[in-house]
Amino acid sequence: MTTFDERTTVHAFRDDALGEHDAVGLASAIRRGEVGAGEVARDAAERVRAVEARLNAVQVHVDPPVPTAGAGGVFAGVPTFVKDNTDHQGLPTGHGSAAFVPRAARRHAPFTRQFLSSGVTVLGKTRLPEFGFSPTTEYEGAEPVRNPWNTGYSAGGSSGGSAALVAAGAVPIAHANDGGGSIRIPAACCGLVGLKPTRGRVVANAQSRQLPLDLVSDGVVSRSVRDTAAFLAAAESHWRNPKLPPLGLVEGPSERRLRIGFLIDSPNGVQADTATRTAVTETVATLERLGHTVEPVELALDPSFTEDFLAYWGMLSFLLGITGRTLGTDFDRRRMDGLSQGLRESYLERWQSTPGVLRRLKRTVRAYAGAFRGLDLVLSPVLAHTTPAIGHLSPTVPYATLIERILAYVAFTPVNNVVGTPSISLPAASATEEGLPIGVMFSGRPGGERTLLEIAFALEAEQPFRRIQDV
Repeated sequence: MTTFDERTTVHAFRDDALGEHDAVGLASAIRRGEVGAGEVARDAAERVRAVEARLNAVQVHVDPPVPTAGAGGVFAGVPTFVKDNTDHQGLPTGHGSAAFVPRAARRHAPFTRQFLSSGVTVLGKTRLPEFGFSPTTEYEGAEPVRNPWNTGYSAGGSSGGSAALVAAGAVPIAHANDGGGSIRIPAACCGLVGLKPTRGRVVANAQSRQLPLDLVSDGVVSRSVRDTAAFLAAAESHWRNPKLPPLGLVEGPSERRLRIGFLIDSPNGVQADTATRTAVTETVATLERLGHTVEPVELALDPSFTEDFLAYWGMLSFLLGITGRTLGTDFDRRRMDGLSQGLRESYLERWQSTPGVLRRLKRTVRAYAGAFRGLDLVLSPVLAHTTPAIGHLSPTVPYATLIERILAYVAFTPVNNVVGTPSISLPAASATEEGLPIGVMFSGRPGGERTLLEIAFALEAEQPFRRIQDV
């Protein structure tokens, strides 16, 4: 394995067609004719090449990248990547796994079509940990995806490849999805905006609809709040769920003063570390300065919530082991990594409890609604401790130790996946001693993305997010 200096920072910002634009700004420059979509695509591909040897974020390249002729949409001509657990026609979908050889997808996944409707130019696919199970993008037999702020540390997971490229400035926005924190975790690790939409806000993929409890929402990671807001508006223009309130384009903070609850330690009893606690309390002070009412809140989950979520997680690994040949005829579950194997084996020890697990998880809706009585939002950490070094959560770590470490880290995000509610990770004002970002999380009511984006705009204006090119 390559040895890296502990304080290596990697970014691709330079004086080229992309400049320091976010996706909205870059699309505007293309529309005005200041830069061409082809020039942007070529410069983005060069940026990716410049950082990829250090970050290991890309699974598949499209070379040379070709913008869609005459593409419209809010992001027309903006370069991006699709996460490698989502089909893009003509590109293989590997799910981060060495258990099979992926084949080229015959058609776009439903979400891919929705994403492409915004006008983006796809440069390829980003890496994820095997089947998205891990909160870090690391492997048993390959180089990990590294954090561009400090390459000795994790980029998070499971959308770690997307987050690394966006944080490093290779592209301004990239696809991500979230089944237990997989948009919000890498956003927190890499200093990005990461919003997990309400269940059903964007079109669901076929595999999600087949599950007894659909945990996964698709979205993006971005460097600005307006990019995430523009993505959601564009997605809604392609397809809107009539069961949810319309969202439209959110363009800035609201004049409305909110009542916001906050918690620092997780509902399952995991205590946040000092740097994370500081990030939340500093955010509380900022919210109060902006005129919002902020008060402590409790989220009284069933005591078995963590074990039940872990059992459901294990059930997914078990099902993948059974159905894996639909991904590739050479699929061999014995080649799945240590985390996937451990989850599967743990589930097999208690599979009889599955009906009770599902029943209790679905009841979490009531506990969540109870915590929101009289509140507009809830503020919390994204993760219980700051970004770990590469290796801490590697699938090579013995399963019993690894799962203990994961549960001590991912202690806040899964609730929103179970309940189906929207949640956003934002960069805090403070950073770790190693220079790494820290994320704070706001969670909302079902369909409440507008309120989340409005508070995100307000915080971004009050305390502009740190920029890697300034480090």
